[in-house]
Amino acid sequence: MNTAIIGAGIGGMAAAWDLVKAGHSVTIFESTPIVGGLAAGFQEPGWDTSVERFYHHWFASDSSILGLMEEMGLRQKVVFRRPFTVMYHQGKFYPLDSILKALTFPGYGGFFGMVRFGLITVYLRYLADWKSLEKYTAHEWMSKAYGPGLYATMWEPMLQGKFGPHYKEVTMAWFWARLKTRTTTLGTYQGGFQAFADQFAEILRQQGVQIRLNAAIQEIQPGPQGKVTLQLADGTAQFDQALVTTSPGLMAKLAPQLPPAYLSGLLGLKNMGAVVLVLSLKHPLSEEGYYWYSLPKSAGYPFLALVEHTNFVPPEHFGGEHIVYIGDYLDLDHEYFKLSQEELLERFLPHLAKFNPAFKPDWINKTWLFRTNYAQPIPLVNHSRNIPAIQTPIPGLFFASMSQVYPWDRGTNFAVQIGRKAAALMLHPE
Repeated sequence: MNTAIIGAGIGGMAAAWDLVKAGHSVTIFESTPIVGGLAAGFQEPGWDTSVERFYHHWFASDSSILGLMEEMGLRQKVVFRRPFTVMYHQGKFYPLDSILKALTFPGYGGFFGMVRFGLITVYLRYLADWKSLEKYTAHEWMSKAYGPGLYATMWEPMLQGKFGPHYKEVTMAWFWARLKTRTTTLGTYQGGFQAFADQFAEILRQQGVQIRLNAAIQEIQPGPQGKVTLQLADGTAQFDQALVTTSPGLMAKLAPQLPPAYLSGLLGLKNMGAVVLVLSLKHPLSEEGYYWYSLPKSAGYPFLALVEHTNFVPPEHFGGEHIVYIGDYLDLDHEYFKLSQEELLERFLPHLAKFNPAFKPDWINKTWLFRTNYAQPIPLVNHSRNIPAIQTPIPGLFFASMSQVYPWDRGTNFAVQIGRKAAALMLHPE
């Protein structure tokens, strides 16, 4: 079959891998100049490793993407390390990524609070079933299970930071999935995620896949004899099947001839965008070597997370520069989507001294700003009922996105999972 894939992110390329191996003729259309999607990165002179535009890492439990790498002969290029992630509590930061450190955290409110925290967390990680949890909001379930005090200290700030004004609407199944799959050991790729995406694309080309960059699809229409017609700037192309791996909102715009019920389902899905400012510094920001700071909005920080990337991937890969991400998930009408790079830097700069009192603005070598409208789906109560089918009502047209990996969270591992699931359906339509 002659098959089109719209989007050269990791999910789209994973689908292409299975389809071309099954004998399909595959063409990938990518609207940007590079492959990788949200995992794409950039590289400056003097660096031997790319920096992702939006911070990425893998977990040791990410079996879908690690298994795919094994198939491609790239698994040996994954590097695992155990950086420090810290939690804010009453003006200080505490690492919680070991049992000993967790035992000394003062936010439990005493011995019985620590025991309660441990028992509930073990239940969620090893015993609970997400289907029984999705009828509750995370706010409702955790405030009862952990108790109002523990919940307010440990989990509510994270939910508030992640989902902003929507945090009380998010289903408990989403939170269960985070505890179920995440590990303190984190992985990256030799040369960065862009190196992985480029090598993946090259392997696909060697298998016969065509990858057309700077090729934005303008519209998708049902074609004659059950085919799918793609409208591009330079004409039309017909395929036996097509897989779209964009956001639900963009899918609705690309395929307006989808039935109203399916379109309504796409447009009813909620998501947040992301704004990330990347800094290159002359000196390390964290004197303790911390990698990831989770920051409550109640503490006055104007961003959700500060990530010192070079406390995970050493600075020698970046010519001795120290790379710091400052990021947030936000609604698309938030002012951060309108402010310039200079205005955002001016907003964030005074807060960097809270992480290192010695910080001075002249530590900054260079900054980069990245924004995307589709970064974090918002899964509501009973979200499994709202997930659009991968096989759309238009014959030959399929859709796979981050909004369909539920109850799991977005990320390259589950992009591979949903991409390969879509490929399986394309090989054997229902």
